[in-house]
Amino acid sequence: MSQQYDEYLENHISNVTKALDWMINHFKDVEEKLRPYPWIAFSHDSSKYGDAEYDAYDKYFYGGNKSYKVVNDFNYAWLHHIHHNPHHWQYWVLQHDDEPEEVLEMPYHYVIEMIADWWSFSWKSGKLDEIFDWYEKHKDMKLHPDTRKLVEEILGRIKKELENESV
Repeated sequence: MSQQYDEYLENHISNVTKALDWMINHFKDVEEKLRPYPWIAFSHDSSKYGDAEYDAYDKYFYGGNKSYKVVNDFNYAWLHHIHHNPHHWQYWVLQHDDEPEEVLEMPYHYVIEMIADWWSFSWKSGKLDEIFDWYEKHKDMKLHPDTRKLVEEILGRIKKELENESV
């Protein structure tokens, strides 16, 4: 257990909560659609505290080495993480045995949580517009067309609101 990793987790979850709160406070439709899911901020990334992820993440990011074992353990922890946290786009990529992969549409509340997850790093730096450059650099992620449309609509609304606030 490392204090650094614990502090990172606490800070990350706090920033996800700030991003969620900002969207809820600025967009009535987001608040209404998230009302049935009050646990989102509380449960965000809770799997990172479990045995399948905690030590591997801690050693990978804060252990000071990237040995084969550390990297391999982290890869399994990451796989566990994306398969247990539906706010990750990878969760929604279905690998078929005999057919091409299929990208499923993400439910609205997970899209909002995913955006809050991405945006949390902008909240950490205090530069709330960093998310837009990050998204442009990572647009190759596999999203269902309707999910991508929703993501880009919400990001556009956030950008417009931030611009209005800075005027």
